[in-house]
Amino acid sequence: MSDKKIIAVTGATGAQGGGLVRAILADRLGQFVARAVTRKPGSEKSLALAKLGVEVVAGDADDPPSLDRAFTGAYGAFCVTNFWEHLSAERETAQAAAMARASRKAGVQHAVWSTLEDTRTRVPLDDGRLPTLHGKYKVPHFDSKGSADRVFAAEGAPTTYLLASFYWENFIHFGMGPRTGPGGDLVLALPLGGARLPGIAVEDIGKCAYGLFRGGTGTVGQRVGIAGEVLSGVDMAAKMGRALGRTVTFTDVPFDVYRALCFPGAEDLGNMFQYQAILGDEFLRSRDPARSRLLDPELLSFDAWLRANIGRIPVG
Repeated sequence: MSDKKIIAVTGATGAQGGGLVRAILADRLGQFVARAVTRKPGSEKSLALAKLGVEVVAGDADDPPSLDRAFTGAYGAFCVTNFWEHLSAERETAQAAAMARASRKAGVQHAVWSTLEDTRTRVPLDDGRLPTLHGKYKVPHFDSKGSADRVFAAEGAPTTYLLASFYWENFIHFGMGPRTGPGGDLVLALPLGGARLPGIAVEDIGKCAYGLFRGGTGTVGQRVGIAGEVLSGVDMAAKMGRALGRTVTFTDVPFDVYRALCFPGAEDLGNMFQYQAILGDEFLRSRDPARSRLLDPELLSFDAWLRANIGRIPVG
């Protein structure tokens, strides 16, 4: 029987958790083994992991007892939620709280919780710089995770708080890629308010999480922000243009215009970009590419990510 330490990975068939599982599998001489926690152990992705030798167990963040069972015997737990699956801040906070409690009950020695800032600590609900959404939030998909940090702390789970950055995969899957402008050139349009944007390849989030586990428990109680590179909108457009072999210009969309776009989550994302612009350099300092590279020596730059993915970006 293997004497390797088990890391229970929620979201194991998704983006962040999947990256962590692959990082563990790639480190064949390492001290850890992955346990994939998934709502659908019989799915195609779950069966593919099982064929690679990964232990796959059923676990659903909406069913706390199932998480208790899935985390039992694990040294570590990687906890991640997916707000965009249901767009409910309340449900996401409840799911994270269930993971925190399961981590404590199982006695895990190191939990890594993929979180974000509770923006209301810096921009209170009565602060008119950002519209208040649903009467309770400034940036729902940030605030829901950030409020769950207090549950991890209260439960006494030994937790490292991992703060990710803008996924470059949003240019592929979230409709944020360049579109053809009136003159025929491509236009990258984002609401940055003149700010630079920290971004990262989603696979590197899982690799950085693995770096935290490999590094031991010295980061417990700390907030560790990660990014592959910090770029202006103009820089991102120029790099996309070189990768595509076409001219790509950047348009800084007004925040109010972006919030008014007709897609689910537009107000949330518009507030997110504006919050980052309000904090400015403070937000950038919380996501350090140099520290991220210590966790993940293979951390991709935006140019490297583009070389691997430019053919996947839809160009409208």
